[in-house]
Amino acid sequence: MWPQGAAFVALPLLGPTLVWLLTHHWMSGWCDSLRKLPWCPSHRVLLLVWTAIYSIAGYASYLVWKDLGGGFGRPLALPLGLYAVQLAISWTVLILLFTAHTPGLALLHVLLLFGLVVSTALIWHPINKLAALLLLPYLAWLTVVSSITYRLWRDSLCPEHQPQPTWEKSD
Repeated sequence: MWPQGAAFVALPLLGPTLVWLLTHHWMSGWCDSLRKLPWCPSHRVLLLVWTAIYSIAGYASYLVWKDLGGGFGRPLALPLGLYAVQLAISWTVLILLFTAHTPGLALLHVLLLFGLVVSTALIWHPINKLAALLLLPYLAWLTVVSSITYRLWRDSLCPEHQPQPTWEKSD
């Protein structure tokens, strides 16, 4: 497995690491200022779970790469190309949430990402069943992320600090 496997596990962590390095001083303040959701973990727990998910997905991609003979030939174009697109979308979600603070766009990207992960799992299943199964925790986590992102988007449309209309009777 070494060194190719380690590279496949580390590659997905590149995006979140760069996002964190560039935005960590803004991230905790923004996360703390949001209305707390009962099911939303702290930003540190979010980072730990994303790290685990990315590492597992990276290992799964290594299994697919290995089972298709290694290298970067034509048989790997679709399975690993789809995985690369999903990684890029996933990193974009992090940027949209933690840097741009645009939960509406982030929600659209999370929903797209969910479809891409399902597609990736379906394409990987005939190649390596374990690799496809290793994407199931990712899908479960994306369900949680979708609900959090939806709530952030909904709350951004109707923030608490906006005055509520008062209805008065006119005589």
